[in-house]
Amino acid sequence: MRYLAIVLIFFFSNHVQSDQLKLFTSDGCSLFPDGTYLENQLWLSCCVKHDLAYWMGGTRDRRKQADDELRQCVQDKDKTFLAKLMHNGVRVGGTPYLPTHFRWAYGWPIFRGYRVQNDDERQIIKQTLQQSKTEFMSRSDPIALEAIKVLDSFLSQQKF
Repeated sequence: MRYLAIVLIFFFSNHVQSDQLKLFTSDGCSLFPDGTYLENQLWLSCCVKHDLAYWMGGTRDRRKQADDELRQCVQDKDKTFLAKLMHNGVRVGGTPYLPTHFRWAYGWPIFRGYRVQNDDERQIIKQTLQQSKTEFMSRSDPIALEAIKVLDSFLSQQKF
């Protein structure tokens, strides 16, 4: 009985937090260099765009699309082998069911899984991205500068 109570408390606390979205963060190319030795930010923009998709989450198809876009973006930098390597890494390591900082839908509480955002969640995403941009604007590191570009582009193109 005590275990049932613990499980119910865990489930209920996770359900209550389902609409809480953390500010968008990016660490560039998680567990991977952001570029080459000579061009140390060569594919950083690819990774920040990918992080944005992973932060938001969504359907299984949207995750595949984001991973394919990462591969294509890095491949466009004439790095075909690395593009395939990175693609394989995110396909294996990006599952939403691991408690990592780079999992699919990492902006939302864990165990969200794959799902379409409803209208309320899309509004929360828009507001949170605007707040995130303000936070990035207080920094001057390469990831923050790239995140500002990515957020500007995303926010101007999205129909929320």
